[in-house]
Amino acid sequence: MDNRITKLAENILYKSLKLKKGEVIYLEAFSASTKELLNELIKTTVKIGAVPFYFFNDTDFIRSSIEGADDEQIQKFADLHNNLMKKADCYIGIRGYDDLFALSDVDDEYKKRQNRIFYKQVHMTTRHQKTRWCVLRYPNYTMAALAKMSLHEFENFYFNACLLDYEKMSRAMEPLKSLMDNTSQVYIKGTDTDLRFSIQGIRSVICDGKMNIPDGEVYTAPVKNSINGYVQFNTDTVHNGIFFSNIRLEFENGKIVRASSIVNNDKLQEILDIDEGSRYIGEFALGVNPHITHPILDILFDEKIGGSFHMAIGNSYNDETNNGNISSIHWDLIKNQTVENGGGEIWFDNKLIRKNGLFIIPELEALNPENLK
Repeated sequence: MDNRITKLAENILYKSLKLKKGEVIYLEAFSASTKELLNELIKTTVKIGAVPFYFFNDTDFIRSSIEGADDEQIQKFADLHNNLMKKADCYIGIRGYDDLFALSDVDDEYKKRQNRIFYKQVHMTTRHQKTRWCVLRYPNYTMAALAKMSLHEFENFYFNACLLDYEKMSRAMEPLKSLMDNTSQVYIKGTDTDLRFSIQGIRSVICDGKMNIPDGEVYTAPVKNSINGYVQFNTDTVHNGIFFSNIRLEFENGKIVRASSIVNNDKLQEILDIDEGSRYIGEFALGVNPHITHPILDILFDEKIGGSFHMAIGNSYNDETNNGNISSIHWDLIKNQTVENGGGEIWFDNKLIRKNGLFIIPELEALNPENLK
């Protein structure tokens, strides 16, 4: 047993969730590769005196359960899991995808129904509002291959990103949160990117290892109708098993009026027409994890890249950053602004705060990679 697995399990239960004696925790694990971590979480839960409920899942199971299922079947499935989630004090989701594209050829109507009924009710509503929760990935051969690394190299990358000093990071994030809370206008400039919007009156949130592992971002949301301009994202992404590359969005008064992807562009257009909120943005965030230096085709990691920013198509994330946008999707798109990736600038209220991925004002310099490692 790699002692880093034990440390990760302990960090999540003791530090992220602060699990207490007598509490119930819902543990959901995806794919056989997650077994070691799931077992450590169960053992540590029992040691704390809490009660584990464990549920094994897999993308093949998801495929079998949604293909051909009607609204009533998905709703009853959602009701069952919703009741379990409501009874739990905490939730952990461990995803170790063996086949990232397992749902790529499933009919879009089935995936939309799954998102609209199950995911929105169980996870975007009950989990987000009722439980203390944490989601993470688990290193396996598939993730290593997508990251273009050997498994040994990827495991080192993974544990460096997941086991960093989040307390130190949290302290360094405080000035950025304060600045964002008091900022009205944001201007982002970069390669094929010229974007302006307001974040006035919308709170920002520090993400320091409590709900995501790995972590490392400060997020808020744009005022819904304030975005104008265009942005070219430079990080490939997968949504519902479909691969997209170089997604470009153009905005008029908050609405995405034109969009393109050099791969699966027709699927992108379908996603943007899922509901009334899917052509608006629900999140804006800056990534600061110093150990995540390049994308690995996994949003949970890629959105934390030090020197990046991301924006989420669809639903605003929670009550703290609610900008009024409601949607059945929440899809983060990432632009890396380091020199190696084309550079770029971020301005808050006509003041340049970050250039080419590095913060340049004194109060934020502690968030630069050399100071966080």
